[in-house]
Amino acid sequence: MGERLLVVDDEPSMREFLEIMLSQDGYHVRTASDGLEGLKSYRLEDPDLVLTDVKMPVMNGLDLIREIHALDPEIPIIAITAYACVDDALRAVKEGAYDYVSKPFEIEDLRIIIRNALETRRLRRENVELRRSIEAKYHFGEIIGKSAQMAEVFNLITRVAPSKAGVLIIGESGTGKELVAKAIHYNSPRRGKPFVTINCTAIPENLLESEMFGHMKGSFTGAVANKPGLVENAHTGTLFLDEVGEIPVSIQAKLLRFLQESEFRRVGDTDGKKIDVRIIAATNKILEDEMESGAFREDLYYRLNVIRIKLPPLRERQEDVPLLVDHFLKKYAAEQGKPITKTSALAMQVLCNYDYPGNVRELENIIERCVTLEQSDQLTAENLPPKLVESVRTPASPGEPDIPPDGIDLNKTLETVEKNLINRALELTDWNRSRAASLLGISFRSLRYRLLKLGMEREDISE
Repeated sequence: MGERLLVVDDEPSMREFLEIMLSQDGYHVRTASDGLEGLKSYRLEDPDLVLTDVKMPVMNGLDLIREIHALDPEIPIIAITAYACVDDALRAVKEGAYDYVSKPFEIEDLRIIIRNALETRRLRRENVELRRSIEAKYHFGEIIGKSAQMAEVFNLITRVAPSKAGVLIIGESGTGKELVAKAIHYNSPRRGKPFVTINCTAIPENLLESEMFGHMKGSFTGAVANKPGLVENAHTGTLFLDEVGEIPVSIQAKLLRFLQESEFRRVGDTDGKKIDVRIIAATNKILEDEMESGAFREDLYYRLNVIRIKLPPLRERQEDVPLLVDHFLKKYAAEQGKPITKTSALAMQVLCNYDYPGNVRELENIIERCVTLEQSDQLTAENLPPKLVESVRTPASPGEPDIPPDGIDLNKTLETVEKNLINRALELTDWNRSRAASLLGISFRSLRYRLLKLGMEREDISE
């Protein structure tokens, strides 16, 4: 265990008994003989739990509870009251005591109360840390980019986050629409409230209304109990409608009514429920085209499209690729416990030369794959997917060679071209002959032969 406990009681025998018993249970115990001494000890020791008698001279237990909770409202305090003093127990709980025991008390009862109180404190601390880590994660840390397009996205997030305005995020699949939605939520006044996602493509049409708005017992086959929907779960927080362009027309009218009136009905219910949520929607579709075809309601579109954030595809912000590569490399190297700290020049060239139809999500998957397969201390081109390696284009010599009137020496010209290409491949692979041979599409033995033939063999070239 090892938790620190403070026992405050004016009876020496009770202090000694509790100190011995709790020390045997593995706790670090400090004692104090009155409230003032207990408050001083609390400030010095910073205990995890306090047990205090209520009736004490100088400063009683109720005043001590009040003073300690002014310093730390979360610390559990257990009050010890005289037999049948119900009023003291109730006052202690009203002042913020976690629980109370009455003298004489059962030792096992006290042990259970202490364990439960410490477990509650531990869970609260974990929840606080989890919330902090989530807020830190979505404070923009996961949205990487220095391009002008991403600077505008960051600017919009900062400006719209404090408001209640609805936001429509548009962009191709894999551009990070949910990350932007979470960044808005966790930088808003609603950050401590629920963030609930409805994936409009993942829920079958016949279940979507029930999943969104909930249902009443007996409203359809299988509805064996009342069930709140995702909308209701998001009360006071943010509701994220992912791929909102996929919502069937049959549900769009009910969604519109909810957005207009902040009210909904569970399936099978006759009473409406008022709710307070912020709506953020995202889509990879062009909703204007969907409206023209009748697949998306115009009034719903304008209700959602209050603030519009457009995420650019990765191919339009390729200056961000090295930043993203470095970010994902650190992430997955840490997760997998691998000492990979950098990316080779050739691998980075290949990664920067690819169009990424799957956008940032595809790049992340590629880096995770490379880190998983890599056996050296740097990310190399050998473990990149073949489709990326095939996209490499080595710069050609400026201009095609012409044949002058007096002719050329073909063998000498071909030798020069071959020498330049081999030299370029070696530069791109940090003079690693195995990888250079692979880049040139020849065997290692063939490359070595050509290096000897062309007088390019060097002792410091690695295999």
